[in-house]
Amino acid sequence: MATMESQRWRLVITAVSASLATFGVVTAYQTMSRRQKRRELDLDAARSLAKSEALLQSVQLEDQIEKWKGGSSSLPSSQVSNGYDEGLIREQLARNYAFFGEEAMSRVRGGHVVVVGCGGVGSYAALMLARSGVSKIRLIDFDYVTLSSLNRHATALLSDVGTPKVTCVERTIRQVAKWVQVDARIEIWRKDEGGEQLLEGADWVVDAIDNIATKVELLKYCHDNKIKVFAAMGAGAKSDPTRVQISDISYTVYDPLARSVRRRLRSLGVTTGIPVVYSTETPSDVKLLPLPEDEFKKGKVNELSALDDFRVRILPVIGPLPSIFGLNIATYIVCELAGKPIVNPLPIKNRYKTYDRLLRDLTANEAKLSGNDHYQTKLPLDEDDVAFIYEDLHRGGRSIIPPHSVMTRSTLTRWDLNEPLSLSNCVVMELKDAEMHWKKFKEGVKDPTVVWGDGVARAVEKRKEEVREWQEWVM
Repeated sequence: MATMESQRWRLVITAVSASLATFGVVTAYQTMSRRQKRRELDLDAARSLAKSEALLQSVQLEDQIEKWKGGSSSLPSSQVSNGYDEGLIREQLARNYAFFGEEAMSRVRGGHVVVVGCGGVGSYAALMLARSGVSKIRLIDFDYVTLSSLNRHATALLSDVGTPKVTCVERTIRQVAKWVQVDARIEIWRKDEGGEQLLEGADWVVDAIDNIATKVELLKYCHDNKIKVFAAMGAGAKSDPTRVQISDISYTVYDPLARSVRRRLRSLGVTTGIPVVYSTETPSDVKLLPLPEDEFKKGKVNELSALDDFRVRILPVIGPLPSIFGLNIATYIVCELAGKPIVNPLPIKNRYKTYDRLLRDLTANEAKLSGNDHYQTKLPLDEDDVAFIYEDLHRGGRSIIPPHSVMTRSTLTRWDLNEPLSLSNCVVMELKDAEMHWKKFKEGVKDPTVVWGDGVARAVEKRKEEVREWQEWVM
């Protein structure tokens, strides 16, 4: 009995020993495997770091050679091709190739774009054009990076303050897309000072200029010479990204810069054919930063700027809006180059027929009230003003009369028929209410508050205050 018990224990001990040995072997194997994988990962990381360091040194060496030569910072196309492997280029642009296809991407990569103005809008447009495969980009801007540029510029760093904006954009493009030919020009575009040569061979021109006179001159020149041009309107004092849209210059509304540019172009015979990015958002209560009193003592304000016609005071702008404008421009141009254009940009507001009808009705009503011939009545308002009154002052065409509902047949009328028609003396009413408004006036009720009450009068005064704020901004 004792012998059997002893044998049983020996078997148990043997089984446990075998299990422990097996566990030890498995654990040792797993430990060795983990160490081997860790060594392989370390080697892969070392190889990747070595390649990255070699590529960085190559870029830095080319930049240094160019500086020693004292020549242009742009590399000839043959060197670009030889200096960067085509396979790497295609890998970098793989998502674009997947989207557009081989033939379309060959057109994009063969594109030549001139970006005039490399601030908040132009820098984003230029950088994204390069990231999208456009291989030839010319940058034109006379301005330098300041501390206030850093809230919206695509490429400028704190260390770039005091350096040309085009230099910052060029550097980043060369770091991101080594094969791109970049020609950076630190100058103002002016037609009579070599401007024609700067646009030679361009497939597209990006107008990201702040100055109205220069902007109009560039747009007029491109239009007359059949050069495709895309213009950026005002991104300053805006904050609503949902109001940003692309349209033809002739369809822009609410934007004071677009309005001024459109009217100047119209006087020069250019009415349509220029795509623009702009915002339908009306300026808010932000103000231009005031000049110190001692600056006014130096002379007329417009004589204080470094260059004729350029801004003296800082335009308030939050960084994301110029970037959105620039990315809109880059997207539109890349699609055009690829042969897949954005044929019919969706307008945020598509009420141009409504505005035209309201303006015609207002003209007819004013002619009746004044006793003049309809065709001889000239109003102090245009379609832009009608759109502003209808959309912004009256929140999309809501009646000034409570409950301020959307109407079946809206019309515009003077609020105070004793005063002349103006932005601040024009309201939206349902047609039947407007007819009663006119009838009461003819019956001798000269004060509209008597007809509609104090509540409506207060609403009208609130709209007048909004008009005053808007006009103060525009002027």
